[in-house]
Amino acid sequence: MHYIVITGGVISGLGKGTITSGLSYLLKNSGFNVTNIKIDPYLNYDAGTMNPYQHGEVFVLDDGGEVDLDLGNYERFLDTSLTSNNNITTGKIYKEVIEKERRGDYLGSTVQIIPHITNEIKNRIMKAAKGYDIALIEVGGTVGDIESMPFLEALRQMKSERNDEIIFGHVTLIPESGNEQKTKPTQHSVKELRAIGIQPDLLFCRSEHPLNNESRKKISLFTDVRESGIISAYNVENVYSVPDLMEKQHILDRIKELYGMEDHRFNYTLENFVKNIKNPRETVSVGVIGKYIDMHDAYISHKEAFSHVTGNTGIAVNIKWIDSDNLIKTAEDLNGLDGILIPGGFGYRGVEGKIIAAKYARDNNIPYLGICLGFQVSIIEISRNLLGLKKANSTEFDPETEYPVIDILPEQKNIKDLGGTMRLGSKKVLIHDNTIAKSLYQKNIIYERHRHRFEVNPEYIKSLENSGIIFSGTDEEKIRMEIMELKNRDNYIATQYHAEFKSRPLNPSKVHLYFIKKSLEYKKANGGKIYERNIE
Repeated sequence: MHYIVITGGVISGLGKGTITSGLSYLLKNSGFNVTNIKIDPYLNYDAGTMNPYQHGEVFVLDDGGEVDLDLGNYERFLDTSLTSNNNITTGKIYKEVIEKERRGDYLGSTVQIIPHITNEIKNRIMKAAKGYDIALIEVGGTVGDIESMPFLEALRQMKSERNDEIIFGHVTLIPESGNEQKTKPTQHSVKELRAIGIQPDLLFCRSEHPLNNESRKKISLFTDVRESGIISAYNVENVYSVPDLMEKQHILDRIKELYGMEDHRFNYTLENFVKNIKNPRETVSVGVIGKYIDMHDAYISHKEAFSHVTGNTGIAVNIKWIDSDNLIKTAEDLNGLDGILIPGGFGYRGVEGKIIAAKYARDNNIPYLGICLGFQVSIIEISRNLLGLKKANSTEFDPETEYPVIDILPEQKNIKDLGGTMRLGSKKVLIHDNTIAKSLYQKNIIYERHRHRFEVNPEYIKSLENSGIIFSGTDEEKIRMEIMELKNRDNYIATQYHAEFKSRPLNPSKVHLYFIKKSLEYKKANGGKIYERNIE
């Protein structure tokens, strides 16, 4: 078993997750069995109750784990499915240690950070890494953060106990002033890391431009990291170029040297994918209608799904971020779009604007994709405007609504805790014949990831079907509606599940791929022009 630990210094947001993911891809495509572990030092048990404005998207795993968005990056690069064990938080560690203390597992010992907390951290890491050749461990935050100290101490202990099995990589910032690259922040960051007993073997130097030889030599001299272990992680247009950037600097040779491994041949499977991203043959403009549009990472899995579509088709996606609240005043922001996506979300704010966007797409024959809340918004809009139920709503937004076309799941009604209590994770979906969904999936049964408390009220299903809705996907009991389409429309589809969570670079989400292809058809049919549309 081998471990590669990635820490960060100077400032947050340097791209540790992307670097960790890119390195994972390189190692997997060199023949190693690889997994990823994310350490998040916050006290939350998981990411489920965290505001997307603070922490970005909450990513959902097959087992229902609500985790940091970096695990989505890992899954996409590794083309795999991780579990909740791959995300370690301070909350999980302390909860387990306190429960053991209450049971008397420590036999009367005074419970302390060292050894009890650090031992639990090590046990969690080894449990998640079991069965793999290499586990890459990303430590959230930056070196020097108080909350990350127990994790770094545990990793230092692991290095002491398993010296030849652990490599430390450190991500730092190289700011530029004019034509000069400043190395002092990196020197001080490594000094901070060494002060707690960790000497990095690899440095990933983030900069706007490639690291010059003079800077590389200076960094090596002051940090005791060999020049062959200093990787220039300069800005690139797309994250899927990062593995190639690192491989061309021979990082695999340095890792194999550190581990004393035999040579493995690297297979770069993303070459054509990246070429399509860099040189797309077509472009469509798609509106993403949401309330977190100032924080694009809140919708990162949709951005990545569109990137996957581009890499496989050469159709670039120009995302227009539209604040749903603004649509209540005017629908002008919807003009000129080739497609409309309404993603998932919670809470009443912005919902009426999303309903306006869904109606606009339906009235004007614009390609539409609704995900989770976007699925529910479609049901509300059609109930109001085709069924004549003008006050139709979800009980999430109006508990006293006269027409609860979207209602809380029966098993959710008596739940008071918010964390980890939704319908979460991979669930079976039955696909009906002679539908768009069947033509996309070519299967009668699929498994997709969910994160919701509310669903289509069964009392209204028959009326909704009579209005022109086709429920092309359901659960096994055919009670929960999973996919909806419209009669006589081939460019309108919505899903209760989050298809974006299982999108992969070489296997894009089926509904996102279909949506973008239909958006291109729409653009070409309209000659790329903006026509006057119905905005009533």
